[in-house]
Amino acid sequence: MSVCPQKPGQQLRASEDSRALRHGMMQAMTAKSKFVDPKIQEYIIGTTVREHPVLRELREETFALENARMAIGPEQGQLMALLAHLTGARRYLEIGVFTGYSSLAMALALPEDGYILACEVSDDYTSVARRYWTKAGVAHKIDLRIAPALETLDGAISEDCAPFDMAFIDADKESVNAYYERALRLVRPGGLIMVDNVLWGGAVLDPQDEDPDTLALREVNVRAGRDERVDVALLPVCDGLLVARKR
Repeated sequence: MSVCPQKPGQQLRASEDSRALRHGMMQAMTAKSKFVDPKIQEYIIGTTVREHPVLRELREETFALENARMAIGPEQGQLMALLAHLTGARRYLEIGVFTGYSSLAMALALPEDGYILACEVSDDYTSVARRYWTKAGVAHKIDLRIAPALETLDGAISEDCAPFDMAFIDADKESVNAYYERALRLVRPGGLIMVDNVLWGGAVLDPQDEDPDTLALREVNVRAGRDERVDVALLPVCDGLLVARKR
């Protein structure tokens, strides 16, 4: 390490470089949408998002992972929490957990006796989630099932479990339509079903894109849009959030 002090100009440039680096990292952490200007996303998050400190810590750790973009953005987490408050949700079904940001956001929003059935196949990712659920003091609300989600969902249906107030689908995209149909059976009338990534980076607009994930997401958008069992809206939040209210 140099023992020579930096000149004032060098210190200023170093400070500016550091700020630019931090700004670039924050933009990468927050800019989930390809449809909204990153500066607008930063403005929304900086102005209106009240992110719990443990949620922020989890988001920062998740950002370092190879598949970091699988996590929802903080503005989406806050929207989902707001919907939980608006509906008076106590029971929440999550299909696809990853490192647990969405389940943590919802656990913080649910009342003390709230319940989350969380479906995931990865022990590695959920080992991160468990740490943060415990740190935030909400682990007792979350029933994590490590198994193929359809097995867990079909088991809940066969057991005639109590209905859920909300469901969030953010797992493998090829199975999204099967998850949607199961969620419709498990959510109460007046409850919400949310489906993530339904714009898929714009790929759903490209008729030449016949990737199985794209086809499945395109299908669920059309299915929900024509489904008389629900009232529906598709929001350009992050990578697209489909919200359906069961009639």
